[in-house]
Amino acid sequence: MNRFKSKVVLITGGTSGIGLACTELFAREGARVVTMSIQREEGQGLEARLSQEGHECVFHCGDTSVEADVEAAVKLAVTRYGRLDIVHANAGLLRNQKITEFTLDDFHALINVNLLGPALIAKHSIPVMERQGAGVICFTTSVAAEIGFPGHAIYCASKAGLVAMIRCLTTDHSPRGVRFVAVSPGTIDTPILAKSCEGWDKPKDVLYAEVAKKIPVQRMGTPDDVAGAVAFLVSDEAGFINGSVVHLEGGTLALPPW
Repeated sequence: MNRFKSKVVLITGGTSGIGLACTELFAREGARVVTMSIQREEGQGLEARLSQEGHECVFHCGDTSVEADVEAAVKLAVTRYGRLDIVHANAGLLRNQKITEFTLDDFHALINVNLLGPALIAKHSIPVMERQGAGVICFTTSVAAEIGFPGHAIYCASKAGLVAMIRCLTTDHSPRGVRFVAVSPGTIDTPILAKSCEGWDKPKDVLYAEVAKKIPVQRMGTPDDVAGAVAFLVSDEAGFINGSVVHLEGGTLALPPW
């Protein structure tokens, strides 16, 4: 398939988990992809691998919470390809602690990556898209924006703030041709989730099996599940979906509280 032939796509957090799956999907469906993350070695390897397959992928090493890095990524896409059609603001950070345990470093790290980063991506991408008269920005939020996950107070707050920001972006900028959508994953098998299992008294595989049994579809999600949803939401077929958050949680939000 070539749904995104010649489309210019910028993906943040693009070398691991959901971002990696999205980078691969868009590149293989004909897009010209700029993928950004702080993982230099992984990013260079990803660029080389996709290029060897005959796809267009450029890696940009940068931190989404640093404005100069974000501005440089957007400039790279526009300078190299002449436009910017799709952005997936996906980079995220997870830390586990109760509100009585967090440090200021924890707070600033979570807010800077999960909320400031998407805000900077929007700040620098929207003017390009408004000049073009078209563009789509997709954000990765989380069901944590709606559920009181134990030990995740700051993380949940950062994702809820992101959802509120998306609504405001839609009212401010959609009249000038920019659409805003979001995916809200539940339990997805990613390196971030695996790291969150450290310190438990059970092996990761056991924890994963227990979690899967609690999800109505009886399995955890995969990065490819999310990438497929992102691809649809930013496609022309979804042109009337705007300001919406699509949940990908296997039915977890439908569960009763007992």
